[in-house]
Amino acid sequence: ELLEQGYDAVYIGTGAGLPYFMNIPGENLNGVYSANEFLTRNNLMKAYKFPEYLTPIRVGDRVAVIGGGNVAMDSARTALRLGAESHIIYRRTLKEMPARHEEIEHAMEEGVQFEYLASPIEIKGNEEGRVTSIICQKYELGEPDASGRRTPVPIAGETFEIPVDTVIMAIGQGPNPLVPQTTPDLETNKWGNIIADAKTGATSMKGVYAGGDVVTGAATVILAMGAGKAAADAIDEYLKG
Repeated sequence: ELLEQGYDAVYIGTGAGLPYFMNIPGENLNGVYSANEFLTRNNLMKAYKFPEYLTPIRVGDRVAVIGGGNVAMDSARTALRLGAESHIIYRRTLKEMPARHEEIEHAMEEGVQFEYLASPIEIKGNEEGRVTSIICQKYELGEPDASGRRTPVPIAGETFEIPVDTVIMAIGQGPNPLVPQTTPDLETNKWGNIIADAKTGATSMKGVYAGGDVVTGAATVILAMGAGKAAADAIDEYLKG
């Protein structure tokens, strides 16, 4: 529509802020957060100072954080500082964790507990619709996948239950699907990221450029800034004809 309105070029830099969930039973219970929401409420909206700041958040006595990246470490350490017993549940082992080594060390030093080779299959709640526990499947490691990490393989019949009051999903995030859904000529990959030239940001549509997390997936601010600068140069050349 922007091109039809007379714009000669468009740059898409909408990021990858849509949190992923696991689509397991119980994810709609009160007490289940994405890491994005949990950290935003606490750090930016200062929920830890409620009622001085009007952003309430209930953590409870025990928290389970799902994932093994830097955001999972941030979430687990934040929950710990809010007074909860904090558990990280990760489907591989410490060796395969994608978080930076120092982030893992700091989490361990602060007292975060780690549950390896496990992944949730159900979140249970009470009659009031609040989280009461999480049921996890036990895993063992199989052959390496495309990333070089060994693939977690479920062990048949091996599950366990952890009583928790809060579950935080920190398993990644992706681009909002609204743009590609409303622009069918814009090519995307299987994860919904816009396919763009690595040097210029040019997409499958003439005059449309993209860069940052909406192309690469969740990465760094520096990479996004670099992509924007490169695309600006390319757009300038395009407009000059």
